[in-house]
Amino acid sequence: MFYRPEDGHGLPHDPFTSLVSPRPIGWISTIDAEGGVNLAPYSFFNAICGKPPMVGFSSEGMKHTAANIVQTGEFVVNMASGALAQAMNLTSARVPFGVDEFELAGLEKAPSQTVRAPRVARAPAALECRLVSITPVVTLDGTQTGNSHIIGQVTGIYISPDCLKDGLFDVITAGPIARLGYRDYTQVVSTFSMIRPQDDLPHP
Repeated sequence: MFYRPEDGHGLPHDPFTSLVSPRPIGWISTIDAEGGVNLAPYSFFNAICGKPPMVGFSSEGMKHTAANIVQTGEFVVNMASGALAQAMNLTSARVPFGVDEFELAGLEKAPSQTVRAPRVARAPAALECRLVSITPVVTLDGTQTGNSHIIGQVTGIYISPDCLKDGLFDVITAGPIARLGYRDYTQVVSTFSMIRPQDDLPHP
């Protein structure tokens, strides 16, 4: 099938988010100017730069997470694992401003080293970030969508010792989950390796 988004897809549910999948989950903890803590998952999230390391995510509207980042200029991306899937899902609930989702989901906080916002203590890895930019997301004709793309530079990285094997981060042990669209998720349970072609090989 083929369809133009403006014409509609004619299916029971929008397939777009399933076509762009699996998507890593940015499980983002923040703190506001008064010290209140927030924790929420975002599936429009990914790494966008390696040197220096940076990550980005999109917020649909100025939600609590985005508002806190505007106030403080910092956030933490916690890796959501299979063991923490249900707790992560609880933190996606729409709750009033000021509710601590760590407490709501029964999650222990751990202090960060380079930012004030805490990390999820049981997360296999966490990225402490400082705000680089917030950009409004607009359409082809310049119409505001109400979404914002937020980029942060990683200033500190936590890795659980259990997930380090022979000096490498063991993704299978960590067991990160990803969003597939609709109500579906997946967990990394297997990997395979490929060697990239050498840059000096002749091109056709």
